[in-house]
Order: sequence, then C-alpha cells, then structure tokens
Amino acid sequence: MIRELGEGKYLLLTTFRKNGTPVPTPVWVVPGESDEVIYAWSAVDTGKVKRIRRSGDVEVGPCDVRGNPKGPSTKAHASLLDETGSDDVRSRISKKYGVFGWVTVFGSKLRRGRTGSIGIRITAAS
Repeated sequence: MIRELGEGKYLLLTTFRKNGTPVPTPVWVVPGESDEVIYAWSAVDTGKVKRIRRSGDVEVGPCDVRGNPKGPSTKAHASLLDETGSDDVRSRISKKYGVFGWVTVFGSKLRRGRTGSIGIRITAAS
C-alpha cells in the first residue's frame, strides 16, 4: 500500500502529540526506491517535523489538497533525512510536480536556505 500512496498527488501524514492527539497534515509525496518507501518534504521548523523527531510513529493515507481523506490510512514509520537525502527529495518533488513544484522548492530555498527544509522518509510499519 505504501507504494501506491507515493504515486498519489497528496498524502495525509498524521503525526502524534505527546498526549497522543493525532495531527493530520496534507503533504506532497513521491515514490521511493522500493515498494516499501515513500518520501515527503517539509520546512524544518514545523510541528510535524518536531513530532517526527520525537517519535517516528505516523499514519499515512491518500487525501486531497485540503487534507480530506480519500481512503484508509495505515500505520507507518517516518524518519528525517540528512542534507543529501533532503536534496534528493526536493529534486524528486520538483520533477513530479512540474513547474509548480520547482517554483515551490526554489522559493523555499530563497526564504529558508538549503537547510530550511527537510526530506521525510516513510516506510511501512513492521
């Protein structure tokens, strides 16, 4: 199921606060190098990145641009990538989302610098 989510346009990435409250967020998603890996991208100072840093337990599912679920979600594990991995995710995002993706990634680099955004690796829960 993870691979199919990477083919979609948006992913509903649900992270969890310390008290267990779910926080769903729609993100762009790209497929990974295997059927068990997908990637997302975010600014480093967002709540979801802080929650992933604390605990990589997440749920993922298909959604629309507004975060309305379009199917079932599944448990997964998220981890934050290093600079090289994040560069690869930004490149994949730019390719998949075309001009809009390129403009968004380029604008992020101008506002935040190269290290102002981070790639997120998502794998199926074991």
